[in-house]
Amino acid sequence: MNTIEAFILGVVEGLTEFLPISSTGHLILVSTLLGIVQTENQKAFEVAIQLGSIMAVVFLYFERLIKDKELIKRILIAFIPTGILGFLLYKIIKSFFNPFVVVFMLFIGGIILILIELYHKNKDYPIKSVNQISYGKAFLIGIFQSFAMIPGTSRSGATIVGGLILGLERKLAAEFSFLLAVPTMFMATFYDIFKHHNDFNFSDWQNLIVGFITAFIFAILSIKFLLKFISNHNFIAFGIYRIIVAILFYFTVLR
Repeated sequence: MNTIEAFILGVVEGLTEFLPISSTGHLILVSTLLGIVQTENQKAFEVAIQLGSIMAVVFLYFERLIKDKELIKRILIAFIPTGILGFLLYKIIKSFFNPFVVVFMLFIGGIILILIELYHKNKDYPIKSVNQISYGKAFLIGIFQSFAMIPGTSRSGATIVGGLILGLERKLAAEFSFLLAVPTMFMATFYDIFKHHNDFNFSDWQNLIVGFITAFIFAILSIKFLLKFISNHNFIAFGIYRIIVAILFYFTVLR
């Protein structure tokens, strides 16, 4: 992988991390299109540059993360399922990093996203602030997030869907998803770097820096776009997008 490819993957990561379309899945698909082999180093790169997107959340929500203790409690509780399962199932999860799994999960996830939105059409969401999210519901959102360890599922998509099912207002579900990404992706990134740091050469570290910075910039744009978008729209468009990408990629690349 060269610097230009690292830049492209950084753009893809930043734009897709917080949209319910799976950033990891898109990284795997774009890497396949670019002819980048899914080595252990490449898989570690795809996880590590997500830290750039997470730093965008820290940048945008820094004051809230510092001052809102109730928010921190709920985020940490929601992180527990993914933290435990991610550690126990690390090798199994990595075996799913291939385009066939991604395409399947994009397609299924797209259908689920559309059905959830149609079912909840015109429904009133009673939970409109973080303090209204019980610890039990925070934990359940964390369980929804754990399904996203399978690439193509979408971490943000899983947590937003979980939030909607549990009664969170759409914007709150999205913002809680953003903030829950902070401990989740910090741990995933540092664990992957710890596991593979001896395998990285100077060029790999250069690519990581390029991907990190690019992801950071484009993630800020993506977050602002999504918050503006959901003020007037639901998530059905993202479900349709997932299905179209899955079908196109399967019939033009995988078959």
